Amino acid sequence: MKANLSIFAQIIRLIPRDIIHKNVDEHDSDFCCKGINAWTHLVSMLYCQFGNCQSIRDISFGLRSATGNLNHLGVTRAPSKSSISYINAHRGWTFFRDVYFDLFKEFKVKVNRIRLNRKLFILDSTLIPLCLSLFDWAYYRKMKGAIKIHTVLDYDSCLPVFIRMTDGKVSDIEVAERLAFPKGSILTIDRAYLDFNFLHDLDSSRVFFVTRAKSNTDFDIVKTLDLPDNTDNIISDNHIVLIGQQTKDKYKKRLRLVKVTDPETGEIIPLLTNNFFWTSKTISELYRNRWEIETFFYAK
Repeated sequence: MKANLSIFAQIIRLIPRDIIHKNVDEHDSDFCCKGINAWTHLVSMLYCQFGNCQSIRDISFGLRSATGNLNHLGVTRAPSKSSISYINAHRGWTFFRDVYFDLFKEFKVKVNRIRLNRKLFILDSTLIPLCLSLFDWAYYRKMKGAIKIHTVLDYDSCLPVFIRMTDGKVSDIEVAERLAFPKGSILTIDRAYLDFNFLHDLDSSRVFFVTRAKSNTDFDIVKTLDLPDNTDNIISDNHIVLIGQQTKDKYKKRLRLVKVTDPETGEIIPLLTNNFFWTSKTISELYRNRWEIETFFYAK
């Protein structure tokens, strides 16, 4: 089997069946369903995602191998590959869209997330390998092909507000420099975007940023702030100015440098921001939540 059906069944049981019934009635999704109702279809497609199935055959054979465990999924019998192929072609996609948004509303308020009075965006990119012999336009490196997906994720909804696909050689900062963010919003980025011209443009647009500094960044400390109580992971909190030959003219204003430790690895992480009013704990939490986009990429 491609997936652990015991765990998969636990995930499936989290889906309220009344949401499925409501959308089936609204879309008339079970009309001429050829023996595969909307619930079985949904379970099959989720199994495809969680089980990393590569074909319809994998879905059918994987579910068939579950035998009696299908009862735990609310499925009476495993669909054949021809039936899955037919129903994929004939059941409307709007049913799944509306199920998704209903589930999003159902679980959104139940997730413990940092609460902000500003919009938080997360910017990053991910590489998707491609076979160079089939996609010769996607040349990335010698004998390797890839495309790069540049994404801006809305933290509140966990949904992308911007996606651009390029070949793998396009740099992250090349795409980032063309983006615009709302005044007063927050952008969290990794050090791949540590370009001080870009950071200066964000600051000039009154956009707050939190990013990871590079270890070789040259700076002078102009002010040292007191550390808060009960925050063992905060090492230092300073106002700095850049003094590097290549950086001091690109960003002439003060920056804030907060050094924190990763609770899992003990690694020291230097964080740069243009906000001087947040607590150091807030800055640490903002950068930690940058991991949301990694989770989004993993689920693609």
